[in-house]
Amino acid sequence: MASATSLFLLAFCFTFSGLGNCGYLLDQQKDKILQLPGQPPNVDFNQYSGYVTVNQQSGRSLFYWLTESPANRDPESRPLLLWLNGGPGCSSVAFGAAEEIGPLHINADGKTLYKNAYSWNKLANLLFLESPVGVGYSYTNTTSDLYTFGDAKTAEDSYEFLINWFERFPQYKHRDFYIAGESYAGHYVPQLSQIIYKRNTGVKNPVINFKGFMVGNAVTDDYNDYVGTFEYWWTHGLISDSTYKALQAACEGSSSEHPPIECVSALRSAEAEQGNIDPYSIYTKPCTYSSSLKLRGRYPWRRGAYDPCTENYANQYFNLPEVQKAFHANITKLSYPWKTCSDIVGEYWTDSPLSMLPIYKELITAGLRIWVFSGDTDSVVPLTATRYSIDALNLSTIANWYAWYDNDKVAGWSQIYKGLSFVTVTGAGHEVPLHRPRQAFILFRSFLENKAMPGNQNSI
Repeated sequence: MASATSLFLLAFCFTFSGLGNCGYLLDQQKDKILQLPGQPPNVDFNQYSGYVTVNQQSGRSLFYWLTESPANRDPESRPLLLWLNGGPGCSSVAFGAAEEIGPLHINADGKTLYKNAYSWNKLANLLFLESPVGVGYSYTNTTSDLYTFGDAKTAEDSYEFLINWFERFPQYKHRDFYIAGESYAGHYVPQLSQIIYKRNTGVKNPVINFKGFMVGNAVTDDYNDYVGTFEYWWTHGLISDSTYKALQAACEGSSSEHPPIECVSALRSAEAEQGNIDPYSIYTKPCTYSSSLKLRGRYPWRRGAYDPCTENYANQYFNLPEVQKAFHANITKLSYPWKTCSDIVGEYWTDSPLSMLPIYKELITAGLRIWVFSGDTDSVVPLTATRYSIDALNLSTIANWYAWYDNDKVAGWSQIYKGLSFVTVTGAGHEVPLHRPRQAFILFRSFLENKAMPGNQNSI
């Protein structure tokens, strides 16, 4: 049921503006989440979720979840952040929202939720998108879509989603807008950013008031990612000398999404030598659930998950009928269960450019705010890979490598370049906000304020 306040606003709008100008309010009310199953008491922020059609002809619809800032933090004045997870084929609802930066996380029972003390919605309104179709609740009426998606179509559909979403939520038009993501979203985020930038060019007051982006442990440039990843594995004692040399010979210079057979063989040898560790967090105990281990994927470029056990919690929760009803999700009764990562989308991925560096150069020249961060215990897209990619941009340095602090303790390191800031988070794995939620919160706050990471002082 709609609240008394929302009903009053609807009546007021219809009286003075007519249905044509107030239809968006009806759409918002349809998408408003009244209460999620297992939700803790005293949730003090508005939530919306539902579908936005991005292609009428094929019936492609993308699912979103909006968690606004709490009422006492003035959500009307806060920016909007779009969060994307990678894979390709992994759910931003499962990872970004439900175990990283979102305000509500899933308990181990897979049925109840708890509040995230360091949710980024305290700083911005958060929009999570399940993209492309076939991921999570997002769907298509054209089955062949699931086997033909790649980077270009994903970026176009995500842009179409935003254009239509802003029509449904016009109060966010012209609001400061940012994009963030991790892992293979190292492709999604700059590609979508490039489209928005190009289509905003020459527009006096663009609807999407795009200010910049940030990415974490991000797939960026296949050559440098391979060089840095293999170096990380070798220097951290995860692989043998001979396998290190085989990886260098077979993989460097090839595509990470479509590696040659010799590279696949070398990667399999590396996996066997690494043993039963969690590659997304090499110093923490891996989950022992066999079903979860399968979800991590064979190759480091394939999955964006950190903790297989938290994936289990998400798989339980988001498959509950009462949860799907509360989310206004699965309205077409999909023939397959909700999954944290789509096997089909990931396995049949088509176009995947070898490098995002040309886009970085273009957007740095455009003056957009660009931050890159890295958890230093991730062996999937490790710190060394990111450093090699940034080095390849040949940017001049404004502030050289320095330690940043949280409560007088080193929390990571940072370097500020002309046009790009790089931040590491010590002890964090592939999903930085999951491992180091407080430090990730400080990182995001610094990004929004466009300030250097804090020095040796209490930072909150």
